[in-house]
Amino acid sequence: MSADPLIESLSAALDARPDDLPLRLHLASLLLDAGRAGEAIAQVGQALARDPGNAQAQALMHRALGGSVPPPAPAPAGPRPPAQRPAPATPGGPAATADQDPLAAYEQELADVVPPRFARAGDEPEPVTGDSDRVYDVETSVVRLADVGGMSAVKERLELAFLGPLRNPELRKMYGKSLRGGLMLYGPPGCGKTFLARAVAGEMGAKFISLSIVDVLDMWMGNSERNLHELFQAARRNAPCVLFLDEVDALGHKRSQVSSSSMRTLGNQLLAELDGMEGSNEGVFVLAATNTPWDVDPALRRPGRLDRVVLVLPPDAEARASILEYHLRERPIAGIDLRKIVAATEDYSGADLAHLCETAAEFAMADSVRTGEVRMIEQRDLERAVKDVRPSTKPWMATARNVAMFANEGGVYDDLVAYLKRRRML
Repeated sequence: MSADPLIESLSAALDARPDDLPLRLHLASLLLDAGRAGEAIAQVGQALARDPGNAQAQALMHRALGGSVPPPAPAPAGPRPPAQRPAPATPGGPAATADQDPLAAYEQELADVVPPRFARAGDEPEPVTGDSDRVYDVETSVVRLADVGGMSAVKERLELAFLGPLRNPELRKMYGKSLRGGLMLYGPPGCGKTFLARAVAGEMGAKFISLSIVDVLDMWMGNSERNLHELFQAARRNAPCVLFLDEVDALGHKRSQVSSSSMRTLGNQLLAELDGMEGSNEGVFVLAATNTPWDVDPALRRPGRLDRVVLVLPPDAEARASILEYHLRERPIAGIDLRKIVAATEDYSGADLAHLCETAAEFAMADSVRTGEVRMIEQRDLERAVKDVRPSTKPWMATARNVAMFANEGGVYDDLVAYLKRRRML
């Protein structure tokens, strides 16, 4: 039998018995005889990963490497002295050399082929390298605006700012409309600002990158600005891309109220990135969200940056019905008067409505456990949940009322004023 068919037969047998070291080393020897040193090194490396002290494997590795690593000297005749273990390496100290560990050179030589013999413990810090690059999650959103209940005014504003120009490239070119821009969503917490940003990305067929303060801040001087720049660069490389700045008031707080020089510098870096000074923002749509727009630096709302501001209000009756149906769709329900529940949940945010359905399910389940009879979620459970779950938007509305009355410079919050007047809160 020729060498190549034998090698193929042994390889097939080794696939069925990967832990058979004699078979693996025999295959490595045949590969070396056939002049296929690279494949032999891979086989010997796997053998050494399983049995680092195997003398035959070490000899084959020495042969495969052309004698670049000297084999261990034979032991002298006579009684052998007790083996001394090499001293453990101290944290941060120099790595073991080939003299201390005969396999250290093999590991360095075969780093791309053989996994390390010892895995790093979970509580050990990773080694810091100067040229390490951070990887950010670039998502493809499957949410569409049709999945967002209500919010017709917000959808219309998004259509004018982003979606319309993207769908009509000829008109965009004729009118000189740039494929860049920024929009800030503000409103009470839990009203769907993040979900709406994902829906915009899905509607545009664009990539989606979410940025928060924890993705940016770093304890070392200058690293926070570098992280922010890398996030914008990732969005530029993946254009068209929606870059979502969550809680933008944390990144772009009013610089007059910031005592930390590093946070002021970070705010300046954000302004430079929005201006496109560090790179072209063509095809990058910046959506920001905040619960407290009055804490955002006015420079961020300058034309060319986050120049469009949209109020995201608690869901209206139509939207509340859609949200309740969504959260009850996979739960056992019977006799639910949805219109009555919708009427009783004015000022509830989307998150409040989700919690309402969860609470009603808890009441029904607790009753089933107590009586021993499984029953459906009924109207009484939802009505009891309405009494227990109060709308979380009330404190925000109280603060917003003061802002609308005394801090509406330039008419920035005119839409908020109109809403409060309709609700007879102003």
